[in-house]
Amino acid sequence: MNLDSFLLMRHELLLLAIILLLIVAEIFIPPNKKQSIVHLAIFLFGVHTLIGFLPVDENNLFGGMFRTNGLIHFFKNVLNVGVLILLLQSADWLQEKIVGQNKGTEFFILLFSSLLGMYFMISSGDFLMFYLGLELSTLPVAALAAYETVNRKSSEAGIKLILSSALASGVSLFGISMLYATSGSIYFADIIQLVSATNLTSLGAILFFTGLAFKISLVPFHFWTADVYEGAPISIASYLSVISKGAAVFILMILLFTVLKPLMQVWENMIYVIAIATMFIGNLFALRQQNMKRFLAFSSIAQAGFILLGLIVGTQLGTATIVYFVLIYVFSNLAAFGVVQAISLQTGKEDINDYEGLYRTNPNLSLVMMLALFSLAGIPPVAGFFGKFFLFTAAASEGYYFLVFLAVVNVTISLYYYLLVVRAMFLRKSENPIPFFRSKVYMRLGLLITVIGILVLGIYSPLYDYIYELSGIFN
Repeated sequence: MNLDSFLLMRHELLLLAIILLLIVAEIFIPPNKKQSIVHLAIFLFGVHTLIGFLPVDENNLFGGMFRTNGLIHFFKNVLNVGVLILLLQSADWLQEKIVGQNKGTEFFILLFSSLLGMYFMISSGDFLMFYLGLELSTLPVAALAAYETVNRKSSEAGIKLILSSALASGVSLFGISMLYATSGSIYFADIIQLVSATNLTSLGAILFFTGLAFKISLVPFHFWTADVYEGAPISIASYLSVISKGAAVFILMILLFTVLKPLMQVWENMIYVIAIATMFIGNLFALRQQNMKRFLAFSSIAQAGFILLGLIVGTQLGTATIVYFVLIYVFSNLAAFGVVQAISLQTGKEDINDYEGLYRTNPNLSLVMMLALFSLAGIPPVAGFFGKFFLFTAAASEGYYFLVFLAVVNVTISLYYYLLVVRAMFLRKSENPIPFFRSKVYMRLGLLITVIGILVLGIYSPLYDYIYELSGIFN
């Protein structure tokens, strides 16, 4: 492998080097100093994230199996920033509960292995690389979901996730085999030229879409989501909600807008129906939740429904709005999960009722949660408003006015249940409120980055223009 190849695979090779360094560190660091693994992993991944922002050329490797360009490179950086924030928010939990069980290094190895799979998945140039990346990104997360072995719900979450993943993966692979049967190739560039709207091809595209719809938690492939989020450690629920979902949305967008573009009449109607069902079911079920992790699980399902408004467009505008919305979603959802994790770690409380009177005892956490929920709800001037506004604009530009109307209805529903949490924190009083506590440096830094992201992305519009220029690659 020459230097040019190394630069093209910079993200993958650097992350693999970090995994190997952590394995070596686990061997040589004495047992009484294992907590330093957490600092080492965060430092190494922080350096990796910074290096990722160096520019990269557009090119292919391994005969077209691996490809990279400006938009793919940008999205990998989005995933890196999201994972770095997640690591900062998880540091206290790891040091207090996981390192003592001698499972700290395994956590980072599994998490980084999953991220490595996502890198390969979104850089894939054929279905073989895509499928290998999909499996590598999924299997380690199933182990992480069951990471709290003393917690029965955590073990249950791992089992549900692995069984559901296996079914979705099998269905997706069956769809890929049908696409191969009709085109005679697994390379995306070849399939674009050969694919046609036959019955077998349409069925293959639908089955393939089903596999990725599971990872994005689209209705009716969402049944695993709330149970897994509730049982898994909060860090892993956050990872599934943000990083895993974002990578799946990105690769699905690429494949629908390029490889499966000739079948747009097939998947366009399918996405229309699924978008409506996903928004309504996600929002209506969120109304009934008391546990914050289940609440955010159904909230994330509803957000996936909004993402489909950009996906149904199939244009450069649709691509730009999806990437921009996912970027905003990363900061907003990580902020909400970060507050939940900070409170759960200190008190063990995870219900909405437990948040009553939180502003009086922990005003800073209350403000961060309020900003995150306002962004998820789409209230101006925070970033979430612009993310949804651009999605609605993209759908309306192609004539999907009724779909946009239903999306606005769902925004109103979501505003109601997000305000329920805000009301509990700011307006309700509790005889036994969550006592004041001060999170450690890593958690505070992670929450600070999310707040900056929520506020700056709502103001700094040139970033959207930059994403729009990059989005012309796939259209």
